[in-house]
Amino acid sequence: MKDNITRRDFLNGTQIALGSSLITPWQSVFGSSSQPFKHDSNYYPPKLTGLRGSHDGSWEVMHARVLGKKWPQTEYEEKYDLVVVGAGISGLSAAYTYKKNHPTAKILILDNHDDFGGHAKRNEFTVNGEMRIGYGGTETIDTPSSYSDEAKQLISEIGVDVGKFYEAFDQSLYSSMGLGKGIVFDNKSFDKQKLVTGYNKIPWKEFADKTPMSEQAKLDLIRVWTDKKDYLPGLSDEEKYKLLKKVSYYDFLKDYVKVDQQVLEIFRRWGMSFWCVGIDEVPSTSIQSYDGGLPGLDYTLKRSGYRGDEPYIFHFPDGNASVARLLVRKLIPNAVPGSTMEDVVLAKVNYDLLDGDANSNTNIRLNSTVVNVAHKNNSSVIDLTYVRQHQSHTIRADKCIFACYNSAIPYIFNELPENQMEGLRYNVKVPLTYTKVMIPNWQAFADLGMDFVYYTNDFFKQVELDYPVSLGQYKFNSSPNDPMILHMCHSHHSVDIKGPDQWREGRRKLLSTPFSVFEGHVKNQLDQALSSAGFDADRDINAITVNRWPHGYSYSSDLIWEPEWPNEESKPWVIGRQQFGRVAIANSDAGASADTNAAITHGIRAAKEVLSL
Repeated sequence: MKDNITRRDFLNGTQIALGSSLITPWQSVFGSSSQPFKHDSNYYPPKLTGLRGSHDGSWEVMHARVLGKKWPQTEYEEKYDLVVVGAGISGLSAAYTYKKNHPTAKILILDNHDDFGGHAKRNEFTVNGEMRIGYGGTETIDTPSSYSDEAKQLISEIGVDVGKFYEAFDQSLYSSMGLGKGIVFDNKSFDKQKLVTGYNKIPWKEFADKTPMSEQAKLDLIRVWTDKKDYLPGLSDEEKYKLLKKVSYYDFLKDYVKVDQQVLEIFRRWGMSFWCVGIDEVPSTSIQSYDGGLPGLDYTLKRSGYRGDEPYIFHFPDGNASVARLLVRKLIPNAVPGSTMEDVVLAKVNYDLLDGDANSNTNIRLNSTVVNVAHKNNSSVIDLTYVRQHQSHTIRADKCIFACYNSAIPYIFNELPENQMEGLRYNVKVPLTYTKVMIPNWQAFADLGMDFVYYTNDFFKQVELDYPVSLGQYKFNSSPNDPMILHMCHSHHSVDIKGPDQWREGRRKLLSTPFSVFEGHVKNQLDQALSSAGFDADRDINAITVNRWPHGYSYSSDLIWEPEWPNEESKPWVIGRQQFGRVAIANSDAGASADTNAAITHGIRAAKEVLSL
């Protein structure tokens, strides 16, 4: 890799072996502060590369708490009207809603990460003096027309005009250049490893003839894409939907369309970046709205689902990190300069004002993991203990909102009834990794006619060019000669483990995978796809940021194993999110939906619950 990549690029990648020591990487990067909760003026997490996301220093305290470690509760040091546990979009939305109703309320938001936003993470790179911005997690305001009325109102109030994305997002850039999908076929399922371009762009026979598939598999691939056949004749639409909701897409292709095994291997991992399971666990009723649709069902089942109702364009250059920034601007105006959705893109957040602005009654305290919450004084107040830089601190609040992972709450708030704790534990977070790779140009992609590469069986499921968004003064590099951020997604695929247990296994794998392994796969897979066009990973990579999310997506309740719940009130996540005393529960986990709509909606709901006290 290039010699001019600084040590900073790999600092976090060297610390996985030190996790048990509760190392705090921000200390070594930023130095210490003379004020206990105020950051140094050069504190700026978005510029860090290496292992990010749930970085080392963010997860070890909570893992120790789960294993039974306890910290002393001290005399409370501060008193707040409201404490929010979690500075992701849901926690920020809850705080914003509360502050809107009580402008003078004293609010503290605690988060275990070194940046706010939760999974809405901002990645910044500098190449030849030019700043490029990428998203390290939540990437878009997906289908805003489907948002709850409360969520629509909130994003409008913080300054987001979704109509502006129709101009900001260049929907025709890549297609106008003739770019499309390529597939790297692996050499285990197919005759040899081979890149084939033109997927769903050139005639299917032409595409199939270029693949290393058997002759029968080629015929079946053409058939599944071109036959106008109803594979469930004689059934009504309602009967088809009821049946296919319990038939995986894998089994539908195998048992109803009767395709060759190699066709199944093409699609087996196709949705790993969305569902984080193979197609053998995804209902057939779910696949038509994903990624423009998958073949075989168009003449069997009417399309359903909200994806596709609007274009997938509602995207800031840093994903929904800008939504988080806009929320922080409302909470602590001096911390995020500017006043519009356009200028927030290039705004330099003043992190030293998040927990040190004398003009604000709202504070965001980072690098702080809550380890115990309890009602005190006949339930009239709440005491919270958190750990920051190895030291425990206790604070007092009139009210509390949990906007953290549902599964963490039973370990830090043991007053809940057992059935509610079980409901919270039901949510097994889905691990995944968004890796960003900074390259000096994307000419190799243009020469090969690709903006997206899918790997049938490799560590990273895909590599794709960044979304072409220009907003405000930030301009997307639309020339192949210009620098480009590549997006690569990894989610552990288990062949033998099914259901939520595979996500637990994936989490263990993810936390034990050092940066060097990610780097090796990045280089190998980019060379697989691009070396024929002159790309050399050792020469052509400027920096890598691995956004590691061991607790990533909220529980996915629409997969093949999910039982039929008799009513809304019986669903575990609904039971789990019930208000208890002076405590309410937010986060997208509360809606079992890994999207920003759920995060905002349940943040607002939780705020309204404590407002009613």
